[in-house]
Amino acid sequence: MLAIPVLSLMAGVVTACAPAASSIEVTAQTTVVDVRTPAEYAAGHLDGAVNLDVSAAGFETGLAALDPTADYVVYCQSGNRSASAVALMEQAGFTSVHDAGGIFDAATATGLAVVD
Repeated sequence: MLAIPVLSLMAGVVTACAPAASSIEVTAQTTVVDVRTPAEYAAGHLDGAVNLDVSAAGFETGLAALDPTADYVVYCQSGNRSASAVALMEQAGFTSVHDAGGIFDAATATGLAVVD
């Protein structure tokens, strides 16, 4: 199927309709989780993020060590793995999990810097 952007006409200006940039509040109680590989994490991650590789065999074990009632922001490189991780976390009973998508979208949404 061909995707065609939706256009709107406002005050004589044609603009493309796109989702508004979302903002994700990160507090001292929020755990930011990078679900990429350790090598990807080492190459650059959001400031304060913990690494829990969703593709590793121990991902579920890592989840078991986390508080399912705490607040989490999850991201990866492009958004695919974070979506998978969020689904797994929700299936495991986590109640406050936010999918921030890829690292650069996550940086924008949270206001956190990418650090080495």
